[in-house]
Amino acid sequence: MNQNLSKTVLILGANSDVAKQCIKQYAKKGFSVLAASRDIKSLELFVNENNLASKVNVLFFDSVDFDSHQEFYNRLSTKPSIVVYAAGFLVQNEQAFVDFKSTQQMMMVNYMGAVSILNIIAMDKTNRNLERIIGLSSLSGVRGRKSNFVYGSTKAAFTTYLAGLRQELASRNIKINALVIGYIRTKINEGLQLNENLIMEPDYVAKYIVNAGNSFTIVPNFKWKIIYWILKLSPEFLVAKLP
Repeated sequence: MNQNLSKTVLILGANSDVAKQCIKQYAKKGFSVLAASRDIKSLELFVNENNLASKVNVLFFDSVDFDSHQEFYNRLSTKPSIVVYAAGFLVQNEQAFVDFKSTQQMMMVNYMGAVSILNIIAMDKTNRNLERIIGLSSLSGVRGRKSNFVYGSTKAAFTTYLAGLRQELASRNIKINALVIGYIRTKINEGLQLNENLIMEPDYVAKYIVNAGNSFTIVPNFKWKIIYWILKLSPEFLVAKLP
């Protein structure tokens, strides 16, 4: 018998390209999947097209409607063993400088919404099934760079939150993973001029999420691992010269 048949994974922001691949891979591994998103019609279409209706329950979840988060969690039919926060929103620096509403939306989706719902989930000590929380962060949050530091700051904040949450939950043996991700061929990156040699496919990234181990920081792809360490270790005067 598959040991995952009795386990439930909750995917928040489940309509993203990477999250959809996670749904497929978790279902294949025998998990029951709670797929939560604002766009439930699109998600239901995806589930039906992939014959996943028997394994996936589609739920409405708005990451920026903070007041609804406690009720959303309370109404879950089964409390999760694994939680994946995959919700994300991106505007480029040029827009972020002049359009604060979009900037605020980015802050709320990428950081504030995550803290709101994950605090609720993490502090529920009655859920003895909870064993792992995974957050999708970004290489953009490793160091502040001229080209994307507004977006990057939201991801840096999220990574820092996850690092502290890891310490908070260590005594309960709950694992925390931060996926520090580079370019992916997804809707959020459409129209951007990106290096094709560095672009990862959503299903490739999803494998790292679904098979996450004990390491806190997970950087998919060896090329991005090299870039990650260059960014981490470079002195500030060199980082300042990067685009």
